[in-house]
Amino acid sequence: MPRRLPAAVLAALVSASPLVGHAQGATPRRAITPADYYRLKTVSDPQRSPDGAWVAYTVTSPDSARDRNDSDVWMTSWDGSQSVRLTWSNESESSPRWSPDNRWLAFVSGRQEGKGGQVWLLDRRGGEAQRVTQIKGGVSDVMWSPDGKRLALVVEDETDSLARRDTSERKTPKPIVLDRYAFKSDGGGYLGSSRSHIAVFTIDTRKLDTLTRGLDDDGTPSWSPDGTRIAFVRTTLPEPRHPGGDDLYVVEARAGATPRRLTDFDGDDSGRPAWSPDGTTIVFLRGDSAKYSAYNQNRLATVPADGSAPARLVPTTIDRPVRSPAFAADGRSVWVVVVDDRTQQVARVRLADGAVERVLTGKRVTSAFSAPGGAADGVMAVLSATPDRAPEIFAAERGTLRQLSHQNDSLFAALQLGTTEEFASRSPDGTDVHAVLVRPAGAAPDSKLPLVLFIHGGPNGQDELAFNLQRELFAARGFAVLSVNYRGSNGRGAAYQKAIFADWGHKEVIDLLGAVDAAVTRGIADPNRLGVGGWSYGGILTDYTIATTPRFKAAVSGAGSALQLSMYGSDMYVTQYEQELGAPWEKRDLWLKLSYPFFNANRIKTPTLFMGGDKDFNVPVVGGEQMYQALRTLGVPTQLVVYPGMHHSPSAPSHRVDILQRYVSWFDRWLAPDAGARPVVGAAQR
Repeated sequence: MPRRLPAAVLAALVSASPLVGHAQGATPRRAITPADYYRLKTVSDPQRSPDGAWVAYTVTSPDSARDRNDSDVWMTSWDGSQSVRLTWSNESESSPRWSPDNRWLAFVSGRQEGKGGQVWLLDRRGGEAQRVTQIKGGVSDVMWSPDGKRLALVVEDETDSLARRDTSERKTPKPIVLDRYAFKSDGGGYLGSSRSHIAVFTIDTRKLDTLTRGLDDDGTPSWSPDGTRIAFVRTTLPEPRHPGGDDLYVVEARAGATPRRLTDFDGDDSGRPAWSPDGTTIVFLRGDSAKYSAYNQNRLATVPADGSAPARLVPTTIDRPVRSPAFAADGRSVWVVVVDDRTQQVARVRLADGAVERVLTGKRVTSAFSAPGGAADGVMAVLSATPDRAPEIFAAERGTLRQLSHQNDSLFAALQLGTTEEFASRSPDGTDVHAVLVRPAGAAPDSKLPLVLFIHGGPNGQDELAFNLQRELFAARGFAVLSVNYRGSNGRGAAYQKAIFADWGHKEVIDLLGAVDAAVTRGIADPNRLGVGGWSYGGILTDYTIATTPRFKAAVSGAGSALQLSMYGSDMYVTQYEQELGAPWEKRDLWLKLSYPFFNANRIKTPTLFMGGDKDFNVPVVGGEQMYQALRTLGVPTQLVVYPGMHHSPSAPSHRVDILQRYVSWFDRWLAPDAGARPVVGAAQR
């Protein structure tokens, strides 16, 4: 199935559950409430200053009054004694980046203009931020040159001459003219003639030199240590029978230079390229061949910066995805994030033989790090989360963590969370499957609970040992929550990911039902009060599951699809369909097989809620509309909720709150002990 993005659904309206487990005399902890969504802050993008004294990062907070999210730049001192908010505007600021001399902090914001991001500079010593770019198409990425005099930018460039000249303002939107093979992108809408290119901006003179041009998209620039070259990734647009892909290039950092291609791989070479300290080698991420693009397990690869030899894979000793490579100070090893079985860990990979040293482990998710200068002593800033804490910034010092940011401390000090544990099961065909189980706070170990099987999206993702507001809100209502890393998930090796290739809704459902069987057998789940739901591929698997078995008493399918034939041309995955399934007129029987939830809708007995955004080009809302229409025709209790203006993942806080409120309310209704005696909603009304 296409790589469906997991939803950023983060909130719900829930009733408070009884307080349990607090020490006598201590302030009672409470269950999660609706207002907590607006108190929960998202911390991201740690950036340690070159001198090591400060860590900049971003904090995103929901703004209920404007119904939008606002991101600001903060910084904390390395000793943790000072925490400073640096930006306060109503427009979000992102991508904080330190100048090599530690004086300036560059960031991207749409403040004042409101049309595309621009680069702003903030003097660390104080004063107002100043805008330094005014680029028509806007800026999406920024990187300082080693001498601090220039910035490498990713800028949006209009490539169509007629569109470039037409600057008139109109009340009626201009027509959209399309000639691309892949012509849609969720969030980007219908894809026109704009492209992303690499440019160099000289700070003193305000001069902009665009280094790349053409009809491909360029991004993730990275300066060579001597500041003479920039490595970047070029994305070639797909064409019929040619899926396109990402390749690594290098260009001299001067006007008129011609980019040089370093890789030519049938698949994606991606990630931000990282230069060795001596400037001779570039490390990057190599995925699988184009055929398996939806099941990528990125591996570490190197290539000579001068193109004198082909790229080679680093023979790592782990069968796991890696991310965010950065050279260590010794130039012989590379820091990476390893995605491994419900966790993410920071590790050092020795290039000579691929030996892996895991330096930050445990039941946590450490998803990002900043190691200026290569962290010769193993000291770096990281972003880390645990099941009982949202991500915060930490100082990592030789394998130990010291908390630096405290954006959510007061909130979590007041909350009574569920208990999170690892869970394993064996599917009927012998597959070993791993999951995350959350029980309600204070639940007796031997109590049978109503259980929600909550399915992650992707499928190339995983449920992790990190704070998850969805699971906690369900647990606050008294549900046990089981989140299963079915075949197709990452973190368990390449073969596990690719097991569902061109066979959607089969092995995943076997794994999901096997895990539920294990929860029932162990006395965790009440077999008569089972619910299932998810968003994106989680919604798609919900459709597959309820068409396979009637054992679930309630289901919620968010941004899902069942008649896969109808997705061709209406979503953004045409290249994957061609590579994995073949065109519908060539592989009709396979397309019909994969559409079995729709063609077996008459087998579905589960009351099901369908939801989606009317601007979703990832999994268009027609997927939910078709299943809603089918169940409504068949007299199965159902509802359809369409969110106006929403793409695949909700951005408006009110939509996020409403989505999970409806999740909880639906399960609350149908999994209650007296659910069968309640009036049926939507089954008979006209």
